[in-house]
Amino acid sequence: MSRVSAFDDFLATFDVEPGYLNWAANGPLSPSVRAEVFADADLLGSGRPSSLALVAERVVQAKETAAELLGVEAAELTVQPSATYGLMHALYGLSGAVIASSAEFPSISLTLERAAQASHGEVSARWIDPQDGHVTPDAVAEALDAEVTALAVSHVDFRTGFRVDLAALRDVIGPDRLLIVDAVQSFGIIEDDYTVADVIVGHGYKWLRAGRGTGFARFSPAARERISPVLSGFGGVGGPLPVDDLPAPASDASAYTVNAPDPLAAARLAVGLSDVRDAGVTHIEEAVAAHVDAILEIADRHGIPVRSPRDRARRAGIVTLAPEHPAPLSAALTNAGVVATSRGDAVRVAPHAGTADDTLRMLDDAIASAGNEKFTSA
Repeated sequence: MSRVSAFDDFLATFDVEPGYLNWAANGPLSPSVRAEVFADADLLGSGRPSSLALVAERVVQAKETAAELLGVEAAELTVQPSATYGLMHALYGLSGAVIASSAEFPSISLTLERAAQASHGEVSARWIDPQDGHVTPDAVAEALDAEVTALAVSHVDFRTGFRVDLAALRDVIGPDRLLIVDAVQSFGIIEDDYTVADVIVGHGYKWLRAGRGTGFARFSPAARERISPVLSGFGGVGGPLPVDDLPAPASDASAYTVNAPDPLAAARLAVGLSDVRDAGVTHIEEAVAAHVDAILEIADRHGIPVRSPRDRARRAGIVTLAPEHPAPLSAALTNAGVVATSRGDAVRVAPHAGTADDTLRMLDDAIASAGNEKFTSA
């Protein structure tokens, strides 16, 4: 099957109701993931050792496919209950100052703060407040000094959709500091060199359409040298269940795990990852970018300000609408059956590759029918 044909098949799997523009918040389960859930549940219900082993193999499949998409070795991957768990393993095991934006999603900011509190001075948060919340190389450079050991950053900002330049951030912090990246809003829809990050975490419940419980994390050799596996449990010893002794954590990334993973969650992750790999991230990124272009055109035509970047290289799948009066816009979208996220003074819409033209028309029509005067001042 050709890659283009595989991508067409991928688009055909988007069976959500028209009007869904909330992929940055939640990705409804794909048909292939739903089928896998039922199939593997039946296997687990049999009680046969061969069936249990077959479902357990999904953990290996998930790690291998994630590693393939990241361009790293599978031994550097762990599956996690969520991306935040992966960040906890990273941030709780560090020492020194960690740079992070004060506008970060709580998976970074709150986890870093808790890690600092628990470390009794071993790790500290070096908060920065860059313009528009955009973590740029210049903003990071201003905060660097000898105490800084790591930078923690979201690949794509959840508020505005701004995509950081991973390679440039790696260059500015240098090889002796760790780059810790939350890729929840980019992995699977953005082609990038993820190998420049020492720790990269993701989750399958949004763009991968795999549901909750499908987190993963990559720990590079440099990360494993510098991050102590303080949260490692018996699932992280890399061998038989430790009943009569207390072995050290494993030497590979599995050290950064607590317990055995949920095989049903790993199965959903494996399928979601496989669907993206087969369709091609490049094709997915192009389709998402085209839909974002269309939404930007709709916003411009109706005079609605946008906080999201317009340069394709600096954005992903998020468009943040910032009218002077956001409540009427939010109400108009809801009444028209358009699903989006309203937060504070903005409305966030997020299309996926399979977002259909009728959904974009619903967005356009909802804004037009309500009248621009409700959103902006003359």
